[in-house]
Amino acid sequence: MNTKRNAVFAYGLLVPALLVVAVLLVYPMYLALNASFRKGQTSNFSKINELPFTLDNYQNILTDSAFWHSLWISIQYTFFSTAIGFAIGLVTALLLNRNFRGRRLVRTLILVPWAIPGVVVSLGFIWILDASYGIMNAMLRSLGIISANIAWLSNPNYALWAVILPTAWKGYPFFTLMLLAALQSVPVELYEAGRVDGASKWRLFANITWPGIRPAAVLSLVLNGLWAFREFDFIYSMTRGGPMGATETLAVKIYNQAFSFFHQSAAAALGMLTFLICIISVLTVYPLIKEQFFGGSR
Repeated sequence: MNTKRNAVFAYGLLVPALLVVAVLLVYPMYLALNASFRKGQTSNFSKINELPFTLDNYQNILTDSAFWHSLWISIQYTFFSTAIGFAIGLVTALLLNRNFRGRRLVRTLILVPWAIPGVVVSLGFIWILDASYGIMNAMLRSLGIISANIAWLSNPNYALWAVILPTAWKGYPFFTLMLLAALQSVPVELYEAGRVDGASKWRLFANITWPGIRPAAVLSLVLNGLWAFREFDFIYSMTRGGPMGATETLAVKIYNQAFSFFHQSAAAALGMLTFLICIISVLTVYPLIKEQFFGGSR
């Protein structure tokens, strides 16, 4: 009897939190889903039910080549920004896992990019990548890599990389933090035994370090990938989806549909499809996450 009473009391404590989640998440999701099946334009969601019910929004989107183009841009943006951020984060985590003077200060400074708002980072990279006086062009010219300045933000061939770089720069501290925490949980005795057996640094990393940090690496890649897929502020602040749609990800396309063309129903349908893609992606990688954390035993 006491067990049942405790369970009821525990669930009762969750009610306020569930109500907040329902108000802040579930209800807006319902409004967006409802709007995605309506035909017409309105900025008043209280009148959304007055619009006719239709599947035209989804049909038009799925048969529109611009949607598939934006999806492909989103995939490229997510993959490269996550991969570059992970590579930098792994290197910095390995370096910070060593003992050296000033390590605490360096650890603090490493996390600074993660705390800077995305719009501020974008403004800084707009200056760095400026076609006339940007530091990037000056550095590449001094190294002899290029002979003329590159218009990073206005050239369709380079614009996507111009928004990937700041995204990776801001995101790598997250990987550093996750991987460094995992590295510190790897027993030092394993490295000592490996060195006694004559293992090289690469062998130590492949057989001891990587197995020890692999669960954290997989989880951080999934989380950062989801964040990058719906990233908006970097791209809109720097290129607004241009030039010629070269950086128009799904997040930017949703914004343009809703607030540039005032097609709220189409924007809602795009949002639902983006949400569905994220769910499918998570379900796809879930077996890998389960294997890393639970060994596939449950």
